[in-house]
Amino acid sequence: MKRNRTHSSLILIPVMLSFFVMGFVDLVGVAANHVKVDFELSDTMANLCPAMVFLWFLLFSIPAGILMNYIGRRKTVLLSLFITTVSLLIPLLRYEFVMMLISFSLLGIGNVLLQVSLNPLVSNVVSERHLASSLSLGQFIKGIASFLAPLIASWAALTMNEWRELYPVFMLITLVSIIGLGFTSIEELDDYSESDSLKSYGKLLSKPLIRLVWIGIVCHVGIDVGINLTAPKLFIERLGFTVADASMAGSIYFLSRTVGCLIGAVALQYMAPDRFFRWSVLELLFALIGLSFAFTLEQLYVVLLVLGVGNANIFSILISKVLNAFFDKKNEVSGLMITGLCGGALFVLPMGIVSDWIDSQAGSLIILGVGALYLTYLSGYFKKHPDMPQE
Repeated sequence: MKRNRTHSSLILIPVMLSFFVMGFVDLVGVAANHVKVDFELSDTMANLCPAMVFLWFLLFSIPAGILMNYIGRRKTVLLSLFITTVSLLIPLLRYEFVMMLISFSLLGIGNVLLQVSLNPLVSNVVSERHLASSLSLGQFIKGIASFLAPLIASWAALTMNEWRELYPVFMLITLVSIIGLGFTSIEELDDYSESDSLKSYGKLLSKPLIRLVWIGIVCHVGIDVGINLTAPKLFIERLGFTVADASMAGSIYFLSRTVGCLIGAVALQYMAPDRFFRWSVLELLFALIGLSFAFTLEQLYVVLLVLGVGNANIFSILISKVLNAFFDKKNEVSGLMITGLCGGALFVLPMGIVSDWIDSQAGSLIILGVGALYLTYLSGYFKKHPDMPQE
């Protein structure tokens, strides 16, 4: 079906605002570091916070994909925004460790529904040719929210002695997003399989491309969440920063990742996604190695900037690759791929355990390095098999 480009561009505005709300999930990094201090937790216990967010991607992504076939992509996005609003309200009503875990869980569940439904919803608005660049634009907008969270928390902690002031700000933006998308009409093309079941997901997992990309997403998200959590700790451990001051480390990373998404949104219009993927992974790998040897403020800033740009477009390229390869099963593919965001939970707990064991954040960097090595392997595999069959 041919779409009117002007009409699609107008529809894209509330859709892209939902990407901004998607970025709220990254507030868990700065929140976990403040919760650790406020409740005097170990690294392992503090890392339960991001684990409670990203565990739900493994459990709920496939049911979310099935739900989306019944109620539609747009309504699934609206449901996710409502759950996100509730999650942001809880810390304002009662600030206890258990309540924070509940808040993080709801934030994760809302983000599961949003991640599963929003990516295929974009495919109803833009052409296949522009899908990768449009998803990178969405990640750019998501990155703005990720960048702002540590800044708002740091400002609130330093000026009002209360970092949780970021919650009402983000809750208001979520409500605006609900209103914007609620009054928007999007024609959802009948481009998905109606046999959306656990059996059909099992068939998809038998495809080599699906398996390889899924593990790649696990590693990408594990690195992303891991850096968000570890960067401030490196500033505290190596430079003696306070938690409020160290929160700026997360903003440096997300600023560079946001800029990287903008670069990707433009570059992917002209460069083959597989080639861009190889350059991104090499940049990511070298930056992680550099982070192991960065012990001054300038060195840490430079490495985090390079790291953010390298990790910016990996998710967009991977998910667009499988969405285009299995265009008739977009809902199922999206649901299955979003389970890979459980990498945020799979990585952070081993990171906390190893860091507590050796009493150094170098333990976290070791775990992150494993993920970077797999992405390096994956980039080489794509180069060797540029026209990888679906079967």
